[in-house]
Amino acid sequence: MYPATEDHSIRFRQIHNRDDALIRNRKVCEIEDREVGNDEIGRAYEAAKDLLVPITDEDLEQLPLPTAKAIDVQAFVPEERLDAIRYDKPYYLQGDGAVAAKPYVLLREALKRSDKVAVAKFVWHGKERLGALRVVGDAIVLQIMHWDDEIRSAEGIAPQGVEISDAEVDEAVALMETIGGADLNQYKDQYREAVEAVIRAKAEGVEPPHPEAPAEPKGKVVDLMSALQDSVRAAKERRGETVAEEAEAGTEAEVHQMRPKKKTTARKTAEKKPAKPSAKKPAAKKTARKRPAS
Repeated sequence: MYPATEDHSIRFRQIHNRDDALIRNRKVCEIEDREVGNDEIGRAYEAAKDLLVPITDEDLEQLPLPTAKAIDVQAFVPEERLDAIRYDKPYYLQGDGAVAAKPYVLLREALKRSDKVAVAKFVWHGKERLGALRVVGDAIVLQIMHWDDEIRSAEGIAPQGVEISDAEVDEAVALMETIGGADLNQYKDQYREAVEAVIRAKAEGVEPPHPEAPAEPKGKVVDLMSALQDSVRAAKERRGETVAEEAEAGTEAEVHQMRPKKKTTARKTAEKKPAKPSAKKPAAKKTARKRPAS
């Protein structure tokens, strides 16, 4: 098993803020009050507060499990039956010597032709695990999966009692279609790049870069419909579509038709209309003067 992914996260060391000295974690025996090496350290299960049960490597190696020395295939199922929430870290599998080459290729081609994945059990890092064997390119990938009791319930997570209109859903779908399918290769870890820039600046003794604009405050109340429409227009501009092209396609009229700003303008116009005849008719002015007196 070879890791199929890499973690490029930036790792920090702990330091003493007063003098920038490294902070080290030392393993100390509570009884002898001295630091011990890794060759002196074993494992134990805490059965009770004052009861530790030592477990050796030999104890784990002699477990009566068929999965202790091999990957035990349990079933073959369509991949769509496996919820993505089950997936954990993937590993490439390599055959153990020339004798395993033909069975490896046979399994790979059978999985390809059947459009299925193999659900398997195996022991890894001291515990039995569930996994899915699937094909990626010419290799077989063992995707570690979570057991059923390791997946938490989502009950109470989603908001309740929220009403949305068909127009809002249509606008959201329009945004999805405008953005379309993206090439995942274009995405980069901008947080890591920003942290690396700060590290380089501090190492060179110069001022670290600062953000161009402050982030939007959390919890800000927005007009969802207007936000969706603005997002659609911004996505079209990123793709090179101009406002003139939208108007020609007849989409701009639909967007402005539902903006709340036009309703505000209509109310202002309705309020101003009575003011015009009042300026021409003296009777209307007298009536206006009498109202405050009453």
